[in-house]
Amino acid sequence: MAHIFCIANQKGGVGKTTTSVNLAASLAQNGQRVLLVDLDPQGNATMGSGVDKRALQQSVYQVLVGLSGIQQARVTETQAGYHVLPANRDLAGAEIEMVGLEQRESRLKNALREVTDEYDFVLIDCPPSLSLLTLNGLCCAHGVIIPMQCEYYALEGLSDLVNTIKKVHANLNRDLRIIGLLRVMFDPRNTLAQQVSAQLVEHFGDKVFNTIVPRNVRLAEAPSHGMPGVLFDKAAKGAVAYNHFALEMIERVKSF
Repeated sequence: MAHIFCIANQKGGVGKTTTSVNLAASLAQNGQRVLLVDLDPQGNATMGSGVDKRALQQSVYQVLVGLSGIQQARVTETQAGYHVLPANRDLAGAEIEMVGLEQRESRLKNALREVTDEYDFVLIDCPPSLSLLTLNGLCCAHGVIIPMQCEYYALEGLSDLVNTIKKVHANLNRDLRIIGLLRVMFDPRNTLAQQVSAQLVEHFGDKVFNTIVPRNVRLAEAPSHGMPGVLFDKAAKGAVAYNHFALEMIERVKSF
């Protein structure tokens, strides 16, 4: 049975998609069977995995509205080594259509049941908002991985996200919990970043991953080549950090 994790943060531009794609690729390189679910209508995780969102016949949209199953909609042939349930602009209209559907917050959960035995990890890249799409991700996940920058505004957004997770846990998904906080785009020369990092460790303790992902140009360049940063430049500091993060995740799930 797969471990299902959302990569979520209500603040935009904090590295959710970069984390989703590179964690998926790193886990696959370490022998794990991985499905990456793109729940963002922008389809960045899809493109970053080397899948052309403009050429899709089926996507996560069809899965959510009941027109297709995951086995038909997923892309299994990727150079990144993991499977992708892709997204494109069709997904933007899914929320409106899902409002009138039964179990609208559990559509993804129900769909994933047919494939969870085929994977070790299912990673869900959530959009940067508390939408019905994000809610679908949270309702089927065992836990949430929160990538965040070490800056003041990120702390503000974190408190909102923690409250959201508590509400979903209480009302919709008793299995949901925070797996950990991943510090990304970290600049050790920045005094504020060091102070916020220390505050996170003080407040959340072992919920903060040991891995710290540095700010890295090669990670930013990789999506334009249609591949994860860990494949684009394996020696880059960011790529090395995500490989360490994958190993840390593999160890952490052993204790679940």
